[in-house]
Amino acid sequence: MSAAISKLFGDITAFTAKAEVQVLDSSQKEVISMPMDFSLLDKSIRVEMDMTQMKNSQMPPGVANSLKQMGMAHVISVISPSKKSAFVIYPDQKSVLNMPITEESGASKTPKIEKTALGKETLDGHACVKNKVVITDEKGEKVDAVTWNATDLKDFPIQIQTKETENTSFVKFKQVQFVAPDPKQFEVPAGFTQYNSQQELMQAIMKQFMQTQPSDKK
Repeated sequence: MSAAISKLFGDITAFTAKAEVQVLDSSQKEVISMPMDFSLLDKSIRVEMDMTQMKNSQMPPGVANSLKQMGMAHVISVISPSKKSAFVIYPDQKSVLNMPITEESGASKTPKIEKTALGKETLDGHACVKNKVVITDEKGEKVDAVTWNATDLKDFPIQIQTKETENTSFVKFKQVQFVAPDPKQFEVPAGFTQYNSQQELMQAIMKQFMQTQPSDKK
């Protein structure tokens, strides 16, 4: 998830929710759908997901099961713009992939945010104001989004729509609770092995996976 998405929650600094991500192609056909647990604390975002629950029309059969066998199906992503850090946790592997946010990314800078009301709609029983939101960073790069802000939930964006090339993505939130999640959930777990590149992580996991496979030798 882009660091910019945290800007769409406005003055809300803490919440937990169930989220469903859906990606549609240019013909509005579903390409990907994925349930996840979503939480925010002081602009840091945490997303937890089970890859075996993902529906992906472009993913070959058996891939999700292979990820589960390798201990890579349970994935937690954390992005903390204020700390200029992002990392991906693989709890089953007790491994962490570090992905530092560089100064050039502008993630820690204050962007310009423009919001334009497009109308009113009811979504999942919530009266919403539908808004077009444009976030512009100091380099002039823009993130365009459409949000459905629920008036009975502190203007929380219960649905966010973004577009990238030919695909349109939706994030729909349910069971929103304005409670502060445990700060420890946004930290690297103690005792986990940390890696600084995807290649390094995969080599370690593959080596361990091969060692656990039964030998063909009789």
